[in-house]
Formats: sequence, structure tokens, C-alpha cells
Amino acid sequence: MAPERDTGRERVPIGATAATRPRTTRLDQPGPPRRRLLPEYDPEAFGRLSERIARFLGTGRFIVWMTVVIIAWVAWNVAAPGHLRFDPYPFIFLTLVLSLQASYAAPLILLAQNRQDDRDRVNLEQDRKQNERSIADTEYLTREIAALRMGLGEVATRDWIRSELQDMVKDLEELQVDGHREAGVFPAEHPGGRDMDDR
Repeated sequence: MAPERDTGRERVPIGATAATRPRTTRLDQPGPPRRRLLPEYDPEAFGRLSERIARFLGTGRFIVWMTVVIIAWVAWNVAAPGHLRFDPYPFIFLTLVLSLQASYAAPLILLAQNRQDDRDRVNLEQDRKQNERSIADTEYLTREIAALRMGLGEVATRDWIRSELQDMVKDLEELQVDGHREAGVFPAEHPGGRDMDDR
């Protein structure tokens, strides 16, 4: 804080900072609204209006209505009595109206196109992020499926167990046949003519 000097009537701050900085502005509070020369408007509402106008200008209905108005204008200024004509033959006023309509239509169409470009850019960005998420999910699922396949490669399947059991049965049968031959033991015959082992 700047040092103060007592002059008898009031305290006046002295120093370089006291003389150069006004005490009316505070940085911790919002400033008062500034007066504007131009009227304020809602850009979003104006953009929606321009899109509606541009959409109408791009329809066949607008062309039909404009053609009807121009034909009526020309017919009135050619066929009406002289004192009722407001735009005689060279139709200067009609040219002025059409030029004015074109001068307003072009910026409105450009504004509508810019808004559409902004929306398309946002949509493309969202699509790109969605595609990245889909690719990441696909890669994750691919890794998981590969891990499951590797894990299943070590798990015994039904066909593998069946083939192993069949091999064991064959081995046991061979051992049994070889064991009977070596011992010279043949199965005793049953009185009915069948072997005892066949029961």
C-alpha cells in the first residue's frame, strides 16, 4: 500500500502507484455493462432465421412465387393505365428490387452454409471419436478371443478325451491278448458253447 501524507484536511496517498491507478475499477468484481451503439441480437436465433430463409430460397415454391410476382409486376406496368403505373418500361424499380433481394439472399445462404459446415464438423468429430472407440473395443475383443483360444488349446476337449480313451482301450485289449498268450491260458468254455468272458 502506498504511504499516505496527512495534509490536515484529508489523507492523500503518495507514491507512483497512487497517482497512476484509479480507485474506481476492481478486478474482483464484474465491470459495468458497456453502452453499445449497435442493437444487440441473439446470433443463434438470427442463424436459425437465416437457415429458414435459405431453405425457402432453395425450393421450387420460391421460384414459382418469384416468377408470378415478376409477371404480375411487368403485366401491371405494361397494361395498366398510365397514372397507375409505378415502374414504366425499363423496369428500373424491378431491377432494384431483384438486386436488393439477391444482395440479401447471398449472405443469408452463406451464413446458413457456414452453420451447416459447423454442424457437419461437429458430427464428423463425434463420428471420428465413435470410430476410435469402436476400433479400441474391437482390438480389445480380438485380444480377449486370442487369449481364450490360447487357453482353450490347453483344455481337453470331448474329441481329444474320446480319442485318448479309445487309445487306452486298445492298449488294454492288446495287453490282455498278449497276457493270455504268454500265460497259455485260454478262457474256459461255457457249457452253452460260449466263452465265460462273453457274459
